[in-house]
Amino acid sequence: MEGNILVQALLYLSAAVIFVPLAKRLGLGSVLGYLLAGIIIGPFVMGFIGEEGEDIMHFAEFGVVMMLFLVGLELEPSLLWRLRGSILGLGGLQVGITAVLVMAIAMVLGQEWYQALAIGLTLALSSTAITLQTLNEKGLMHTSAGQNAFSVLLFQDIAVIPILAFMPLLAIHPLVHESAGGHENASTLISNFPGWLQTLSVLGAVAFIIVAGRTLVRPLLRMIAKTRLRELFTATALLIVVGITVLMTLVGLSPALGTFLAGVVLANSEYRHELESDIEPFKGLLLGLFFIAVGASIDFSLIVENIGTIGALVLGIMLLKTAVLLGLGKTFKMGTDQNMIFAVGLSQVGEFAFVLLSFIQQQGILEGNTISMLLAVVACTMALTPLLVVINEKLILPNIGTKEKEDSREADNIEEKNPVIIAGFGRFGNIVGRFLKANGIGTTVLDLDSDRVEILRKLGLKVYYGDATRFDLLQSAGAHDAKMIIVALDEPEKCLELVRTVKKHYPHLHILTRAYDRPDYYKLLDEGLLHIYRETLDTSLVMGVDALRLLGHRAYRATRAAHTFKQHDEKALKHLAAVRGDRQTYINTAREKIAQLEELMLADLENDYLKNDEGWDVETLKEEFAATAPRS
Repeated sequence: MEGNILVQALLYLSAAVIFVPLAKRLGLGSVLGYLLAGIIIGPFVMGFIGEEGEDIMHFAEFGVVMMLFLVGLELEPSLLWRLRGSILGLGGLQVGITAVLVMAIAMVLGQEWYQALAIGLTLALSSTAITLQTLNEKGLMHTSAGQNAFSVLLFQDIAVIPILAFMPLLAIHPLVHESAGGHENASTLISNFPGWLQTLSVLGAVAFIIVAGRTLVRPLLRMIAKTRLRELFTATALLIVVGITVLMTLVGLSPALGTFLAGVVLANSEYRHELESDIEPFKGLLLGLFFIAVGASIDFSLIVENIGTIGALVLGIMLLKTAVLLGLGKTFKMGTDQNMIFAVGLSQVGEFAFVLLSFIQQQGILEGNTISMLLAVVACTMALTPLLVVINEKLILPNIGTKEKEDSREADNIEEKNPVIIAGFGRFGNIVGRFLKANGIGTTVLDLDSDRVEILRKLGLKVYYGDATRFDLLQSAGAHDAKMIIVALDEPEKCLELVRTVKKHYPHLHILTRAYDRPDYYKLLDEGLLHIYRETLDTSLVMGVDALRLLGHRAYRATRAAHTFKQHDEKALKHLAAVRGDRQTYINTAREKIAQLEELMLADLENDYLKNDEGWDVETLKEEFAATAPRS
């Protein structure tokens, strides 16, 4: 048995290492890579894994369980309240409209009303795992498409609880059935209860998790934290997840729902970030395993035998969900590009369908053959989604979305009048842009968020939609005649990519770029840049100056201390960049620089001249200016 487990681990890890980088290199994303890996090593292609893949699927579902636990941890009550409109409005309408339409179609195809309703509620849900993973990889989580998709998925995750509680009431005429896999379903503690009592039991289990999370888990975490043993805290975090999983399984509920609720309960806990950091590594690995297992579980023999029916169902459900989502996106005033990303990203059926279909089968609501067909449809929609996202990005959006330039005349005007290009107009770039505009400097703004582009255009700014790292877009924006480019993209990787593109094609441009943190600063420094701006440095020092003044320090003394700190920190950062490859040397150098800074600040503190606030002298200002002025 141990040998089999090791062989299985070898197969799954090898498949992931081979196919995921290949998919990423082809621009298909990691999710499609995992799915392809599962299909290739599955029983219907190379046959490296067979029926044991079902057992792996149950194990891999812990990836989804942990992901929803982490999602729950992010959902503080204030965030839920802020998103209440999109969660209840957009999410509620999506589930309701889709469920009703699917129910109507199922009844036309011959299903009873209660069977059709069960199918509609199941197929209305989308995949949290695939959608969030894909949006994160594309850097789209902070766009309106990403935020609205998150709201819809959040509503769906919460909605599964009442849906599961409601399902036993649909078992009006229970069918005698066999499981889709040919095995009898394991009974639960409540499987022999009448429908109404099962519903109460489900709601009771949910209530128990909420109460226990507040009264038992927090004191437990507090006690474990006092031991100061990191590995024990990690074990406790896993115990919480596994314990809830077992409880949910005993009452026939989805473990993912239980852990999601536990995460929400612990969202305001002081141990939230520690739990996140402990669970994250397990989540990433098991989520990848889940995608592989989904690929391996696709029953190609059933698909081949029923290719017409399954193909029509897959096409029909994805088109129906896309149409509903597009309509809702337009109603909620999303731009064309964001609406397409939003609709295509949520067009599949989600992983909770596996749970719901299993539960429906246990209740005898649908026949085994129907369940098997629906499982194949669900798996196919999940497998197709990453590919459809790529098609939407590469082929559809460039033709029907916000145009990257309005016409040639506008482009010529931009080339003549705007010496500065700003790539990214979010919270960082928009301050720089408004400052330059207020000082009479013309700017060309490039941004990948089409909704933001539309708003900027309404404000009278000439804005181009598109990926600023593309050479052709920079060319149309007048980079060959511009004097400067300000790199203010939200993703550090994109900033680095743009810097390299500009250095290669437009070496004459002055490059001013933001840096997210020290590692990002080091990468940009390696590119030979002189003008790198850490986005929190100056704001933090302004706060520090105000803190000193409120504590009784003189204005000049506080301001000079901030200048001294910044100069020393910038110099120290360059020294640290040179030794960052050697961890011990880096730590020793960092300690040395911290000690030097403290000595320097204390020396200023003892300076009688500064104590009396007789500063702002010309010589000192000259020295400071000379020290901070960029060298050509």
